[in-house]
Amino acid sequence: MTKTMLPSKIALVLLLVSTLVAFSCRKPQVATKPPAPPPVTTPTPPTPTPTITLRAEPATIERGGSVTLQWEARNAATVSITPGLGDVPVSGNRSVSPTSSVSYQATATGPGGTATDVARITVNIPPAPTPDKPKPPVTSTTIDTPSLKDILFEYDQADIRADMVAILQGNANWMKANPNARVTIQGHCDERGSEEYNLGLGDRRANAVKEYLLSQGIPASRLSTVSYGEDMPSCREQSEDCFARNRRAHLLAESR
Repeated sequence: MTKTMLPSKIALVLLLVSTLVAFSCRKPQVATKPPAPPPVTTPTPPTPTPTITLRAEPATIERGGSVTLQWEARNAATVSITPGLGDVPVSGNRSVSPTSSVSYQATATGPGGTATDVARITVNIPPAPTPDKPKPPVTSTTIDTPSLKDILFEYDQADIRADMVAILQGNANWMKANPNARVTIQGHCDERGSEEYNLGLGDRRANAVKEYLLSQGIPASRLSTVSYGEDMPSCREQSEDCFARNRRAHLLAESR
């Protein structure tokens, strides 16, 4: 071997040794785990809204008949039915006998809110027969007292108006203070409409007043009704004011 080749071999050996040392000192790479996915959150379902159905069978009756109200509520804690029934079970049925046409409303209440349904009942009232005898005159036993006030009605209506309740209550108080008085409730109409229709409407108005007085504890034996339709107007002017005064129930007292 020549002296010129020795340094080259030494350099090659040193290069190999340094390469092996570098490779042996290299740390193995550890595989990194991918990050965990975020947890899946299930949204809270909304509170269900109550539902209710109310039915009337039959929906049309003659006066004196009865109707079965049927109702069923879901997602409700309480149910009430007006008028008259109040709080009821969430489902059930009830027999009612309305004396005039009425709409019953059922209201279901629960954590999710409220829901309502309405059932309309039509009560057919036969027209009052035409009086065969003369209208009763005011006699010594008949008292047309100013303490008994007329009850006024809306056009073609027989429902007690809200502004007439206090007046009707005053009439009831007068009857309680005068237990020997009997009262005839006269139903009247304005001249619009047929004679037969107005006789029926006057009958419904008189009976609406009677029903209220009965609810205030006035005995039925002290009350009677009659319809005069359009035959006995309080005024004869062709004006809305006159028509309004003729749509009335007039109370006539008679001592016993």
